[in-house]
Order: sequence, then structure tokens, then C-alpha cells
Amino acid sequence: MGAFVISKKHNDTYKFVYTSRKGKIVFSSKEYELKMYCEEDIELIKNNAAIAQCLKFKASNGTFFYKLMIADKEYAKSRKFTTELRLAKGIAEVALYVPKAEVLDFSGAPVFTD
Repeated sequence: MGAFVISKKHNDTYKFVYTSRKGKIVFSSKEYELKMYCEEDIELIKNNAAIAQCLKFKASNGTFFYKLMIADKEYAKSRKFTTELRLAKGIAEVALYVPKAEVLDFSGAPVFTD
């Protein structure tokens, strides 16, 4: 099962990524000014993963990606996939694992210190 990971960027905005059970980033969000909006969108994605649309795209370098859409609004953009088969597997993972994913908040104090 994967996990949503919330982090705070250097410009004081928040962002989340959804990582697979192997720790690979599957998709990442836009930036949010407030953490509360980031958390709300994670819950919305978890609750609506079964009806989410994944619009497929092909990049100019030949890789594939998708945009996660719910009710015509984009919530996240996937990582790049080398083949259409891997893209299809990445999309299938959304419906299977996202609703059960845990949320990890690393936006507070530094997690990795010297």
C-alpha cells in the first residue's frame, strides 16, 4: 500500500506526493499556500479515487504521464513512464491503493538532521 507524503517547500508552500509501497513517487500535487487545503485535497482524492479520471499524455521525449482529474479539476500529475504498459499499471494503482493510503506529514520540523 502507498502513502501520501506532505512536505513544506522552501517558499513556505505545501505539496504532497503519493508514493508506491516500494517508495517510488507515483504522482505529485500542485503547490498549496495552506496545509489545510493540501490535506483536504488528499482526502478528496482518497474518497473519490474510484471515479477519478486519469488523462493520458505523451511528452515530447516519448515518455508517458497522466493528470489525475476529479470533476474536471486537476489535482495531481504523475511521474514519467517509459512505456504505455507501465502507464496503465500506474493508473490501475490509483483505484486499488489510493483509498487505503496513509498520510505522512513531514511539513514540520526537519526529519533528517545531521
